[in-house]
Amino acid sequence: MDEHVRKSVPRHVAIIMDGNGRWAAARGLPRVAGHREGVKSVRRTVEAAIEQGVRYLTLFAFSSENWQRPPSEVADLTFLLKHFLRSELNELHVQGVRLKIIGERDRFGEQIAAELAAAELKTSGNSRLTLVMALSYGGRADIVEAARRAIATGMAPEALTEQHFSALLSTDAIPDPDLLIRTSGEERISNFLLWQTAYSELLFTDVLWPDFGAADFAHAVEEFATRERRFGARPV
Repeated sequence: MDEHVRKSVPRHVAIIMDGNGRWAAARGLPRVAGHREGVKSVRRTVEAAIEQGVRYLTLFAFSSENWQRPPSEVADLTFLLKHFLRSELNELHVQGVRLKIIGERDRFGEQIAAELAAAELKTSGNSRLTLVMALSYGGRADIVEAARRAIATGMAPEALTEQHFSALLSTDAIPDPDLLIRTSGEERISNFLLWQTAYSELLFTDVLWPDFGAADFAHAVEEFATRERRFGARPV
């Protein structure tokens, strides 16, 4: 890898994994087939992130709005979540991946919530890559919940700073994403990490999530390296 690119690798990459349904429809398959292939893409992307030297990878796996989908599709997604935990956790652990969950995990039921907590505990000592799974997550809800925490602490309004507020979000202790990728050609952020992506570089690709692989991830990292990040300031 070029030395300039190596120095410009994003510390934190967030991905909106989109296109499973369209991938399946294009092949005359049920939507769950696209979701199954999407799980394989998660595995490839985790490996690619490690290879590229990324330290944090956040995946939008299930939005708070996804509960509005047909019950059969929600059931398929829930099954795949359980399958992922049971089939991939040991490998993630061996690879030095720490798992963190953000979102309303309790909505998936006691059993899955308990498995998620156990997975976080098992991998808590790992430091090679932090894999953040956003499950039943919504950016607006995250902000509202942080505001509620601020009120509950009795903090005076004038004492509340952006730094204090960031620490009250579900992503406390996780750096804001440097790069946000959305697959499938859609160009919106869909209520994902609204506060945290204020200064993220955005990259939209036409590749459907089940087709997303190491080469696509490497291309995104290379594209990130070409951008000049100003964080609202003008060059002198």
